[in-house]
Amino acid sequence: MPDPVDPAASPPPPVPGPEGTARPATTDLPSNVAAALACFPLIGGIIFYLLEKRDGFVRFYAMQSIIFGAVWLLFGIAWRIVYSILAGIPAIGWVFAVLLWLTWAAVNIIFLVILIVAIMKAFSGVRWDIPWVGPTARKQVDGTL
Repeated sequence: MPDPVDPAASPPPPVPGPEGTARPATTDLPSNVAAALACFPLIGGIIFYLLEKRDGFVRFYAMQSIIFGAVWLLFGIAWRIVYSILAGIPAIGWVFAVLLWLTWAAVNIIFLVILIVAIMKAFSGVRWDIPWVGPTARKQVDGTL
């Protein structure tokens, strides 16, 4: 009778990657699920970037999420500063306030659509670069920066 293998002592099994190659997983999640969870701006990206050491697909989406979340956060901070300055102008401040709120809403809808597309692409196993963010994330993960 063969000896049972201790599952805690053996490395995790390779997880099939989105491009059809087997990748060893650190998180014990399929690559597409881990990448989709890593897409949540900043928090998901930071968690999966720190946890996943071997799967380049997950690390790419995690880094892209960190950069995308930072851009979204910086936009929010810049918007609040500009809004505070322009909305306080006597007599015409309300015009700036309305225009800035419309800009805020439009940009946040665009960010949300990009986030949803990234999550869907990651879950389907496709490496998708967010415009301007993806190439930077790819360079960071590949170490070519």
